[in-house]
Amino acid sequence: MALITKHKDTNFGVGDEVKVHLTVKEGDKFRKQVFEGMVIGIKGRDVGKSFTVRRIGAAKVGIEMIVPLNTPSLEKVEVVRFGTEGVQHAKLYYVRNKSKKEIEKIYSRAARKNKPQEKKKKPKKAAKRVVSK
Repeated sequence: MALITKHKDTNFGVGDEVKVHLTVKEGDKFRKQVFEGMVIGIKGRDVGKSFTVRRIGAAKVGIEMIVPLNTPSLEKVEVVRFGTEGVQHAKLYYVRNKSKKEIEKIYSRAARKNKPQEKKKKPKKAAKRVVSK
């Protein structure tokens, strides 16, 4: 169960939002296709390694694409947003049932872990009043 993998120079992991650039052959013509979404799983090892990318398409329908890492049609993988630090599981199949707002918690958790910790100042306690009668 891999959390992080590498394609050429790019390191990416489960929870990251990526743009996958593919070359698609249609008949005798080639075209470029970009698929942007969240990496919800990485499986396999060595030559057979692949990753699953999920995005929400038109009419709020989930679209998933399984991409083998060493296919010649895979040109590059760009990381749009890091979320690996906010992930608590190796496979994020549970995001299929979550709303976009709930998925944002992963990115906010990752941002919180990457942010340097600031020292919180304790509020001063107010002095107690003694009322004499």
